[in-house]
Amino acid sequence: MRIRKISEFIYLIISIIATFDYLFGNNPDERKNILLFFAIISLGMFFFRRYYRKKFQNRTK
Repeated sequence: MRIRKISEFIYLIISIIATFDYLFGNNPDERKNILLFFAIISLGMFFFRRYYRKKFQNRTK
């Protein structure tokens, strides 16, 4: 169960790093689009995994 929480926060950290690099990095436009894509996908995966972890946690109680 602990690994699932850690993996959630890894997705959140990836999203934060990609967002900061998108906003403040000195990158060409093609790379900025990829960074924005990864930031959105990582944030979505964070919420997706969190939703299902809580759903399974409530089922076992």
